[in-house]
Amino acid sequence: MKSKVVYILLFAMGLSGAVNAQLNNYKYIIVPKKFDAFKSQNQYQTSTLVKYYFTENGFTVVYDDALPVDLAADRCLGLLTDIIDDSSMFTTKVSITLKDCNNIEVFRSIEGTSKIKEYDESYKQAIQNAFVSFSGMIYKYEPKQQNEVTENAGPVTVSFKDDVKSVEEKPKEHVLEQKATQEEQVYKSVEPKPTNIVKAVGEEKMEPVPSSTLYAQPIERGYQLVDSTPKIVLKLVETSIENVFMTDFQGNNGVVFLQDGKWVLEYSENGKKVQKELNIKF
Repeated sequence: MKSKVVYILLFAMGLSGAVNAQLNNYKYIIVPKKFDAFKSQNQYQTSTLVKYYFTENGFTVVYDDALPVDLAADRCLGLLTDIIDDSSMFTTKVSITLKDCNNIEVFRSIEGTSKIKEYDESYKQAIQNAFVSFSGMIYKYEPKQQNEVTENAGPVTVSFKDDVKSVEEKPKEHVLEQKATQEEQVYKSVEPKPTNIVKAVGEEKMEPVPSSTLYAQPIERGYQLVDSTPKIVLKLVETSIENVFMTDFQGNNGVVFLQDGKWVLEYSENGKKVQKELNIKF
C-alpha cells in the first residue's frame, strides 16, 4: 500500500504542476465592467463578484478600463475573463472562461448552477460554484523570459474600494446588502466559523478542518467533499487504483485512500509525512 501511495503522490505533483502551468505565465486577470452575456454594466454584480473570487484565489485582478502600465504595453501579460451564461427559465448556469491576447481560450471552469429565484442571489451562488475549479490551484506568476523587463517596472497599486470585500454563505439563508450606486457596493453575509478538529494519525500533528463529517458530491473525474455549511473542503480526483484519490490540502499535494475501513488523507509538509483520518459520507 505504501508503494502505491508514493506513486500516487508523485503523479499528483506532476498533474498539479501541469494544470497550474496553464495560468502561471500570466501576470493579470482582466475583468470586464460589462460582460457580453448581460445587458448592463455589472449586472447582478457579476463583475465585482468575479473580481472578488479571483482575488481570493491569489490572482492579481484588474478591470478592463484600469489596466496597469505594463499590461497596457503588453496585453499578453493578462488573461481576459468572460462569463458563459447558459441559464434556463428555472436554473442559472454559468461558466468562467479565460482567453489570452490572441483570443484563444486557455481555461474554462466547471458549470456553476443555482435554482434561487432572485437573480442577484442566483448568479452570486452560480458564480461561486463555478469558482470551485480555481480553488485547488496553487497560482504563482512565473514570467516568460521576454517579459522579465516588465517585472522591474515597479509595484502596481490596485484599488478595491468599490469591490466585494467578503462573500460568505449562511446555511439556507442568503443575505445581501447593496448600496444602490455602481460606484460603491457592499456585500455582507454571515457564516459560522469552523472550529472542529480532525484527529491526526501517523505523525503527532493536529490540523483544523471545517467539519468532522464530510459529504461526498460527485463531480467530473471524482468528488468534492463538503461540510454541513455546505462549504467545499477538498476535491478528490479519481485514479486508476480503487479507493485512492489525488487531492490538494492547504497548498500541499496529497492523496486520500481507504485503509482498514477508514479514509485517510496523506500529504507532505515541510519534508514530513502527515496523515489525517477523515469521516467521509458517500
